[in-house]
Amino acid sequence: MRKPELAAAIAERADLSKDKASQVLNVILDEITETVAQGQDVSLIGFGSFVVRERAARTGKNPQTGAALKIPASKTVAFKAGKSLKDAVSK
Repeated sequence: MRKPELAAAIAERADLSKDKASQVLNVILDEITETVAQGQDVSLIGFGSFVVRERAARTGKNPQTGAALKIPASKTVAFKAGKSLKDAVSK
């Protein structure tokens, strides 16, 4: 399912216009993005959590030459599924 299809499903289930549902979806995604970008986790009870994880600096290898290179420390975002989502998928 892509974003326009999700907006259409929201519109149908919430009795909204497709434009309004798309706007609501965009606001939700923007808020999640801004919060995670600030280094905070976002928890949606039953659905899951968007968690900021830090990767330590490490030594890697160039696959073409085999030369060692330093990979700097970085931050990434991970999604951890909640119990309700896990249960729905496993059925």
